[in-house]
Amino acid sequence: MPFVKRPFHIEKPTKAFLFIMKQFNFTQGEAQRLIAKGRILIDGKSIYHTGQIIEGDIEVVYFEPKSRGVKPIFVDKNFLVFDKPSGVLVHPNTMATEYSMLDEVRTHSGQNANGTHRIDMETSGLFLASRHKEAERYLKGAFEKKIIKKQYLAWVVGEIKEPFVVEKSISVRNDYTTKKHKVEICKEGKYAKTEFTPLEYDKELDTTLVECRPYTGRLHQIRIHLFHVKHPILGDPIYGTSFEASDNYLDMNITDEERLIATGATRLMLHAHTLLFPYGATYYIKSRVDFREAKKEICSKDRRLFFS
Repeated sequence: MPFVKRPFHIEKPTKAFLFIMKQFNFTQGEAQRLIAKGRILIDGKSIYHTGQIIEGDIEVVYFEPKSRGVKPIFVDKNFLVFDKPSGVLVHPNTMATEYSMLDEVRTHSGQNANGTHRIDMETSGLFLASRHKEAERYLKGAFEKKIIKKQYLAWVVGEIKEPFVVEKSISVRNDYTTKKHKVEICKEGKYAKTEFTPLEYDKELDTTLVECRPYTGRLHQIRIHLFHVKHPILGDPIYGTSFEASDNYLDMNITDEERLIATGATRLMLHAHTLLFPYGATYYIKSRVDFREAKKEICSKDRRLFFS
């Protein structure tokens, strides 16, 4: 498990942050942040004052990465790019999270490496990580300023023949009593724009492979925009399926077969395909995954159910 609790015995009184710096080869800032999160325990209770004098028996909770063999597809002195598998978190959401892409990032590049943007757990494809704090600040800022351009691929329900644009504002929902959608189209929401271009249509499966280019970075933007135009992404367990199926998915109370029939695929059929950004030079990075092959994860048309 990435977060481990390890006992230590300190012979001579020392300041907490100095002990962490020496023991883990952290910078002063990194040590202070760890302590501020309550990760040093004395008699089972967290301390939070970074300059507190500690001695004797203590415990430290810290992140210890455990790789599962996912290698970066591109390595620069400042950043890494991975092809994230579907079903993997980019960052642990609790201390009990057994594995995330952060394990691979820090296995490869150490404690100062970090993810720089958000990708839904079930979305596969390009994940950009920084190798040091300066790069982290730059890349996160570049995402916020929309300097980094992303392009996705999605297998969606039905046939799409012509390119189109969706410009619909999005707001986060607070009421899940009637539907489990995390966001919705709302005039009072935040502006959002996505361009869509159909690439190929499979008549037998009644699905179109679509290129998706988001100009804004709202939560679930591509998913809700495609749902809005009646072409939900296949395999989406939140948008385009029944309340019951969504509820069971979120409660982890749905079998693989039930999910396949209810959503139309074994996973969310969305893939982060390219990244374009400047960092000294201009980088254009393309996923090595052939997402056309992912079509085998789609349920046959006569078996699947859809709700809108």
